[in-house]
Amino acid sequence: MASQFGERLRVSIYGESHGNGIGALIEGFPAGEHIDFDRLMRFMERRQGGRNALSTARKEPDVPEFVSGVFEDKTTGFPVCIRIANTNTRSGDYSNLALKPRPSHADYSAYMKWHGHADMRGGGHFSGRLTAPVCAAGGIAIQMLERRGIYVGAHLSSVGAARDDAFPMQPDPALFENIAAKSFPVISDEKGEQMQQEILAAREALDSVGGSIECMVTGLPAGLGDPMFDGIENRLARVLFGIPAVKGVEFGDGFALSEMRGSAANDPFGTDAQGNIITKTNRNGGILGGITTGMPVRFRVGIKPTPSIAQEQETVSLPDGTDTTIEIKGRHDPCIAQRAVPVIEAAAALTVLDVLLCDASQ
Repeated sequence: MASQFGERLRVSIYGESHGNGIGALIEGFPAGEHIDFDRLMRFMERRQGGRNALSTARKEPDVPEFVSGVFEDKTTGFPVCIRIANTNTRSGDYSNLALKPRPSHADYSAYMKWHGHADMRGGGHFSGRLTAPVCAAGGIAIQMLERRGIYVGAHLSSVGAARDDAFPMQPDPALFENIAAKSFPVISDEKGEQMQQEILAAREALDSVGGSIECMVTGLPAGLGDPMFDGIENRLARVLFGIPAVKGVEFGDGFALSEMRGSAANDPFGTDAQGNIITKTNRNGGILGGITTGMPVRFRVGIKPTPSIAQEQETVSLPDGTDTTIEIKGRHDPCIAQRAVPVIEAAAALTVLDVLLCDASQ
């Protein structure tokens, strides 16, 4: 089994939620790239739990330890190994779950694949905890992209029935910074309040709620990527679906395009004030034929409700398969989507940097 992705920039994720630690091995970072560690920690803190009543009470410091590949705050060109300690585990909360698979978790499928030998405490290798090393690697990639004039930003697009404003067609990087500085990552604070009420209502009902995240990448030149199976959409989707709880990805207007006529769905070409070729709309999300058009790459991910809820649920007892019920204890997010915003940014940044490195080598 290999939890890894990338071609020129190869990222491997290791560890379990309640093991000694988690981390990432990144091969392919260019040599001599400065890392702003204070900024990296601020990025990491955006995905932490324990910040308010809207997230899990489990709070980890998530300080990345750089075992190799960094010297005097710069990448050396050799593999970067990052380790993050697990310091706030409560494995006893999972003692009654070992042979009772939690509905909509990977417990049952992992049991069938590894015959009960996988460490599934806290979700094991399938836990959202494993997105911390993704953020550590992606936070570095974001800094490298910005030095190349490429910016990545995301916001919480919806929670339940509540929706945020959409990104403008050509967002300024300052908007990304403004959202990142907020405790609740939305464009409209008023609509963010409505989302928070959805989350609190779900928690009060001992339940959870899902959400969606809109992400954009600006500054990409036209002509990046490849047709068919190595297109930008393909590469992004592969990494995005590796993030726990992501159940859908759409680019541009996505499924809404299937309800339109071509005259409404097409993006007309034109030129801007500098004579650059642009499209006057961006319903295709800055990608045509798997290759960038020079317009911002825009996509949205759908994140399912947190499966661990406090209500009694039906399950079976393993290995005999007899019917039983389960009550899940422990510390869980009533909505995981809000903490996933920087994770989506990190995944996008790593994928885009990999594409840039691949194209530069051709």
